[in-house]
Amino acid sequence: MPKRSSPSAQAAPAPRRTRADAMAATRARLLAVARRAFAEQGYAGTSMDDFTAEAGLTRGALYHHFGGKQGLLVAVIGQIEAEVGERLQEVSQAAPDPWEGLRRRCQTYLELALVPEIRRIILQDARAVFGDVPQAAQSVAIAALEEALQGLIASGTVAPVHAGVTARMLYGAVTEASFWIAEPDGDPAARLAQAQRGLDRLLAGLLAH
Repeated sequence: MPKRSSPSAQAAPAPRRTRADAMAATRARLLAVARRAFAEQGYAGTSMDDFTAEAGLTRGALYHHFGGKQGLLVAVIGQIEAEVGERLQEVSQAAPDPWEGLRRRCQTYLELALVPEIRRIILQDARAVFGDVPQAAQSVAIAALEEALQGLIASGTVAPVHAGVTARMLYGAVTEASFWIAEPDGDPAARLAQAQRGLDRLLAGLLAH
């Protein structure tokens, strides 16, 4: 007679998918579809029907998770900004010293204005729809600059200035330059080169010497 497999040898049942798992998957699917549509067609050029049809969902799902098209754009912006923040942190940490880390962080932010997805969603659509990048993303970026400046002031590399207000001024300069680079009627590569030269002159003014 064939041997019966012991209970321990039998395959364990697959874990049941919870409601929370299903909701997270739906949200992720909508985000992925919207992010691709916004990048390729722009915010104004896409409709909620486009998102829901491609994702295989209903409008009700979109409203439930994001409250509408603008809420979906805010979520996409937040996702991209988080990735940008991680990239800037990696660049800064890979620099040979803290000053070069600050410089590379700012220069890289300008370079990201040439990335089609960031150019379209963050630097064109976010400003057109909301007037600016959402406040939460600004706060995170300013805090990172302020922390870097505090360390450079403490080490004597940067002249003693108010780190908080200087971080805000630096953030404003870099983001406005990025918006300028991303304008649809300009030459992005030429504008990037001009902005990077200006940024180096601006940063040099912070040095203690």
